[in-house]
Amino acid sequence: MIKKYKSNKIYYQSTIALAGPVVISQLGHTLVQTLDTVIIGHYAGTISLAAVSLVHSVFMVVLVIGLGVAYGLTPLIAQENGKSNFKECAELLSNSLWLNVTAAIFLFLIVYYGSMFAMQHAEQDPQVVETAKPYLLILSLSILPLMIFQTFKQFAEGLGFTKQAMSITIWGNVLNVIIAIILVKGMFGMEPMGVQGVGIATLIDRVLMMLVMIWYVLRSENFRSYIHHFSVKFVDFSKIAKVVKIGLPVAMQYVFEIGAFAVAALMAGHIGAIEQAAHQTAITLAAMTYMMAGGIASAATIKVGNSFGNQNYKRLQSFAYASYHLVIIFMMFFAVIFMLFNQYLPYLITNDASVVALAAQLLIIAALFQLFDGTQVVGLGTLRGMGDVNIPTFITFIAYWLIGLPAAYVLGIHFDAGVKGIWYGLTLGLLTSSALLYLRFRYVMKKNLLK
Repeated sequence: MIKKYKSNKIYYQSTIALAGPVVISQLGHTLVQTLDTVIIGHYAGTISLAAVSLVHSVFMVVLVIGLGVAYGLTPLIAQENGKSNFKECAELLSNSLWLNVTAAIFLFLIVYYGSMFAMQHAEQDPQVVETAKPYLLILSLSILPLMIFQTFKQFAEGLGFTKQAMSITIWGNVLNVIIAIILVKGMFGMEPMGVQGVGIATLIDRVLMMLVMIWYVLRSENFRSYIHHFSVKFVDFSKIAKVVKIGLPVAMQYVFEIGAFAVAALMAGHIGAIEQAAHQTAITLAAMTYMMAGGIASAATIKVGNSFGNQNYKRLQSFAYASYHLVIIFMMFFAVIFMLFNQYLPYLITNDASVVALAAQLLIIAALFQLFDGTQVVGLGTLRGMGDVNIPTFITFIAYWLIGLPAAYVLGIHFDAGVKGIWYGLTLGLLTSSALLYLRFRYVMKKNLLK
């Protein structure tokens, strides 16, 4: 095993070097939601915390459609860069920008009309719903700047430049925290704004991040040979179709997974506000570790996509397995952390003793599904790098909607196991997804090696 590691050391080191900034950058999106949750949990109370959980459950299902569509650019850029096709990279960026702006407008309308309606008719606590409404509206306005930011971020990451988006995200989140605390608490003579305050802070943060990311890509020497061919006037529907062909299945993968967790949040809310707040507390902590795995998966997509573009399948296989090994190590480490500190970690989110006690029990279950969650997202990442997105999308649908959610309902609601039963069902869905995606990767890899 040690000899094998030494012979493949370069693949582990290269994956870590690329994944590190991606992890931090992706953590930024989760941190926006996490920091909102922490600030509300400490300064606005349990009803507001439950409102944040409700909004995130209905908003994220829509938002991940946009993030998935935007993500379709990254493997295409990695593959074309592997062929040294700079002009094609620039033209893909131009068309991806148009696609993402259009998608942002469409998603805003879905949130404003669809998510608002769903939230009001999901048998939730009326007080929670009324608290959640203004927060959902403000978050929906932030979709456009976020999608434009994602366009230029995915372009840069597809070329292997990941540190800049990381830096922008870090400073954006620092600003977000400062503004959110000021608005929520009502400092400097302002009236306390509660949940609306974190929404406004998030909107300001995303607008500034968009502007800085655009400036970086268009002005940096790193992209001079690519940007020479970039123009917002250049529209080619065939290139838009190429991005959609990968991005839409990726979006659906996100929807099936995030949607399953959103339905789980609604199930928890149906049981009660404390259960919903506990679910939000535990899932917020689990989401942080998921972003670690997501960063490794993104690095796998870039490395595998680049190797796939120049048809170096042995190199592709080495990067894929290095990514699997790394994510297993990371997720086992966090599983131990969750088990050892489950009684203390919820206090990072809330001081409500009832919520903390229940969230601590959920973290033990989270420790179990960490491994499955990490390996399934890396499986998706490696397959995206090879342009294989349709079958994996079908796999995620089966795993979460035909196995995970029905099991969550039967255990949590029918057999009255409560929110813990819901989480056991989700764990079963993650296990199924992880196993099937790994088998799919082995099949696709073998098929390419035999060419």
